[in-house]
Amino acid sequence: MEFDTGARLKDERERRRLSQRQLAAVTGVTSGMISMIEQNRTSPSVATLKKILAGLDISLGEFFAAGTDTGAKWHFRREEFRAITPKAKLGEAGAGVVFRQIGRPGASAIQMLHETYAAGADTGPELYSHDAEEAGVVIAGQILVTVGEDTQLLSAGDGYLFNSRTPHRFRNPGPAPCVIVSACTPPTF
Repeated sequence: MEFDTGARLKDERERRRLSQRQLAAVTGVTSGMISMIEQNRTSPSVATLKKILAGLDISLGEFFAAGTDTGAKWHFRREEFRAITPKAKLGEAGAGVVFRQIGRPGASAIQMLHETYAAGADTGPELYSHDAEEAGVVIAGQILVTVGEDTQLLSAGDGYLFNSRTPHRFRNPGPAPCVIVSACTPPTF
C-alpha cells in the first residue's frame, strides 16, 4: 500500500485544529500549496515538507512512520527500512530522492538513513534546516552539498559533518545515482 502524503498531512493539520491558512501563516508556505499537497495534486520538496511539518511539530521520520512499530528490535533487513520521503512526480522538486530510515522514529537518540539520489535529483531549490547535527559518507556517485554559503562536490568515500541548523541542500549533478549513509542526532529529520 502506497503512503498517502496528502491525507496524512490533512489528518495532522486537522488534529491540531488548524486551518490551511493558519498553517500557512506559521510555516511561510502558501495555503494554496498546502491545499494542493493535501489533495495529492502536487508533491512537496523535502524543504517545503520540512517547513510544513515544523509548523505541526512533527519530524519527517514520524510523519512517514504513522502506525508502525518495531519494538526493541536491533537489526533490520533492507526491506524493513522505511521510506520517509514524499513521492514526487518527474520534474517536481524532490523527484528521484529517496530517504530510507533504519528503525522506528523516536526510539533512539540517533536517526540513521540510507539516501539515494537519482542523476539530477535534489532536495529542492530551497535550503532547509532542522535542530540537529548530521554526518554522512558518500557510498557511490557524487553529491553537491550546500551548507550555508559553501558548496562542495563530494564523491564516493568522502563525508560530511555539520550543524543542521545551518540551511543546507543536497543535489546530484552527475550522470550516475548517488548513495549516502547518514546519521542525524537528535532525530529531527
